Amino acid sequence: MLLGFVAAALLVSAPSRATLLITEEEAKLPPPKGAVAVEQRGILRGPKVEFVSPGKAASSPLPLVLKFLSYGGAKIDPDSVKVIFLRTPNVDLTPRVKPFVQADGINMKDAELPPGEYTVRVDIKDSDGRPGTAVFTLKVAPK
Repeated sequence: MLLGFVAAALLVSAPSRATLLITEEEAKLPPPKGAVAVEQRGILRGPKVEFVSPGKAASSPLPLVLKFLSYGGAKIDPDSVKVIFLRTPNVDLTPRVKPFVQADGINMKDAELPPGEYTVRVDIKDSDGRPGTAVFTLKVAPK
């Protein structure tokens, strides 16, 4: 019985763990060579990815919040979401982010990253197969 109380106390007092988004080794990879396409021109009916949070440089762990917008009655396909850390070579962050993906966006409350600036690309598709892409920079301040 005493063992049960000790185990329960440890569970309650254990701090919540942040989810590792980018490792120290990945952060040290060289940036991509050449330009990174950011903006698409013209009238597009494909879905959009809106970067919500963090709005400015934040200390890690930080909230990573993205909002997905679809048009014309189409729905976002959560299985189509790909998150790529743009480095040489690129790092696929999709498996780390997947548990936080929903049809309306990504809500990762405690993303752990080393200090620095990180360019990330998010690719999505809607139920009509139209693609959408966004590129944004995460700025992580030292603790």
